Amino acid sequence: MSKDVTKQPTIIALKDFRLNTQSYINAVTKGESFVVVKRSRPAFRMEPIEEQWETVVDFSALPGGGIKLIDFIARLEKLNGQNR
Repeated sequence: MSKDVTKQPTIIALKDFRLNTQSYINAVTKGESFVVVKRSRPAFRMEPIEEQWETVVDFSALPGGGIKLIDFIARLEKLNGQNR
């Protein structure tokens, strides 16, 4: 009988994370998890997201090829309200 073993996140120092950020991002996209510590205390966790999502916004379809930021935010808030 096999046990379901969940791999524990690797603990790394904040300084190491700052010096090698891209390497850790690449590792997370491959499924690894990390807990970043600052002065021996956990600061944050990096782990892959469970859900895959994609957002496509075609600004070229708008008149004039753009939109004012305030209008864009208002549209996002409206969409967010519809998805609740």
